[in-house]
Amino acid sequence: MTLASMQMPVERNETGIGIALQLLAQRFGDRFSAAGALREQHAHTTTWLPNQAPDAVIFAHSTEEVAEAVRICAEHKVPVIAFGTGSSLEGHVNAPAGGVSIDMSQMDDVLQVNAEDLDCTVQAGVTRTRLNEHLRDTGLFFPIDPGADASLGGMAATRASGTNAVRYGTMKDAVMALTVVMADGTIVHTGGRARKSSAGYDLTRLLVGSEGTLGIITEVTLRLHGIPEAVSGGVCPFPDLDSACNAVIMTIQCGLPVARIELLDAMQIRASNAYSKLDLAETPTLFVEFHGTPDGVREQSELFGEIARDNGGGEFVWATKAEDRTRLWTARHDAYWAALGLRPGAKGVSTDVCVPISRLAECIGETNRDIEALGLTAALVGHVGDGNFHVLVLVDTDNPKEIETTEDFIERMNWRAIEMGGTCTGEHGVGQGKMKYLAREHGAGLDVMRAIKVALDPDNILNPGKIVPAA
Repeated sequence: MTLASMQMPVERNETGIGIALQLLAQRFGDRFSAAGALREQHAHTTTWLPNQAPDAVIFAHSTEEVAEAVRICAEHKVPVIAFGTGSSLEGHVNAPAGGVSIDMSQMDDVLQVNAEDLDCTVQAGVTRTRLNEHLRDTGLFFPIDPGADASLGGMAATRASGTNAVRYGTMKDAVMALTVVMADGTIVHTGGRARKSSAGYDLTRLLVGSEGTLGIITEVTLRLHGIPEAVSGGVCPFPDLDSACNAVIMTIQCGLPVARIELLDAMQIRASNAYSKLDLAETPTLFVEFHGTPDGVREQSELFGEIARDNGGGEFVWATKAEDRTRLWTARHDAYWAALGLRPGAKGVSTDVCVPISRLAECIGETNRDIEALGLTAALVGHVGDGNFHVLVLVDTDNPKEIETTEDFIERMNWRAIEMGGTCTGEHGVGQGKMKYLAREHGAGLDVMRAIKVALDPDNILNPGKIVPAA
């Protein structure tokens, strides 16, 4: 089967949409809405991609309700787009052919916590913050934190990551099992609570990261971790990006079990100082954190301090109090909003790539030189412990030249990462914004992805126009 023979058209089905909306309105009553403002909010995107609103929004309360809605839409060949909190960055929740957005935010029950087995099961609308609040008295926590208070179903669908990924992994490592509604409304349970299995195809891993194009995730079973006995963290300034990256590379290659190691460039530090009321030197800076026993954390911190000094790092400032660490990490998570203040009125365009750790300094260096050569206003941050970094470009979207320059910069950054053996996205996902890079990254593997899509969703109703290109 060739790529051309598996084209996935995204066409509007006016008649089917009209019938399906009437049936859904009857079924869901006041949990159905076709209000313009709500529809636009459910196609909200924090990039510059155009807003493509669905024709209606329904608020589901259970897996069975999701299945019922999907069956109605499937019968009339109407697109269905799952919606969590709307925090995705690449147009994942846009509805290019219209259809129905299924809002999962009211599916927010923690269904089961198995403290002795370090796992839990939640509905898809539970956010990571809500889960950790629920777990507070158990001595356990869920470590993956993409910054935004995203829903766990959405995090599974986009294979999310975050600042703790270097120690605890990403959503592909955290998800043990799923409950999923398929394109015909069938409810499927994948995986189980056993720590390993060799029983058949790994449907869980297939669906994690599928961005709602193969099935709608309604429940998630997750691995949990014990809250560490001791936590130590702080910040270390560097004279330039290259020195900071080399310190990261050496830290990882030495096998130092760092929990978090984040890079903020000088521009981002300036923005965070203003927005989060910090007083850091405006120079490339690493935010780090260690988890473990008191003795282990102390030893790890001392070794990192030596590595930092060997790479030109300045004085390491430790945040010994929990509230001080929280302030630092809150500032890191607020980096997007802080950077917008660098150019009021401009649109923030965020993109990310991920490369092998040995190529990190080279990739960031070349990216930074592009920013300077093109005259862009941009801030760089990164989960650099796993080779992943982000750039937020501030653009005047009324200026065609700026738009063209920014598009060129983003393309160069993505092609560079792929050529270095990396990927066009470490955690943002593909959505609409990254689709054009997949052919070069995956080659014939893109044909396999399309074949899976055709097999599981032959009428292309599940989040159409995402991941697999239409041509």
